[in-house]
Amino acid sequence: MAEQSSVFDMIGPVMIGPSSSHTAGVVRIGRVARKILGCQPDTAEITFYNSFARTYEGHGSDRAIVAGLLDFKTDDARIKTSFDEAEKAGFTYTFRSVGNSLTMHPNTVKIRATAKEETIEVIGESRGGGVIKIVSVNGFSTGFNANLHTLIITADDRKGAIAFIASILANSECNIANMSVNRKGKSDMACHCIEADSGLDKITIEYLNHLSWVQKVIYIPDIDF
Repeated sequence: MAEQSSVFDMIGPVMIGPSSSHTAGVVRIGRVARKILGCQPDTAEITFYNSFARTYEGHGSDRAIVAGLLDFKTDDARIKTSFDEAEKAGFTYTFRSVGNSLTMHPNTVKIRATAKEETIEVIGESRGGGVIKIVSVNGFSTGFNANLHTLIITADDRKGAIAFIASILANSECNIANMSVNRKGKSDMACHCIEADSGLDKITIEYLNHLSWVQKVIYIPDIDF
């Protein structure tokens, strides 16, 4: 009798797993969360919504999201053993499922990850074909897909901030493809989400990070780098 194959037995050049929406997209969402946190998480609470809530175990989305949080790429053979890899790394996690959320995309996952004293929250959607959309970062609406170089700047909501940031990027010969700004309230905290065609140099990122009215700068290169 032939041995039954695993859903993770398919190994190709761009992904490992049964489908791009349940594995490649989920891995990419996990990698985005890892880069926003800036290091290996110690713990994570992972919530799958709607279709994902019903299928995440059978389709391997649970292993895929853990792999992404371990910073594995979509073609990494260790995706199928990511639980073991997480245990070796001292990374613990829990899964939750919410099967009927009308406000969420069918393939949505929320990650709340902690490392030392920092906690981040990321909500992402897997749109099929490995395409993702990060709809929220730390409570701010975003809407980027991580295929371009992405800059997330949390700063005071002040006059001229958007123009100033754009000018700094222009002086660095960085072309802005998309930019959105979401704020908690007038003169409160704002989140600038910028997608650029080219990468940013370290000096520009450090300069932005040292501005007195900027709280934090997160830089995410193309997620498949």
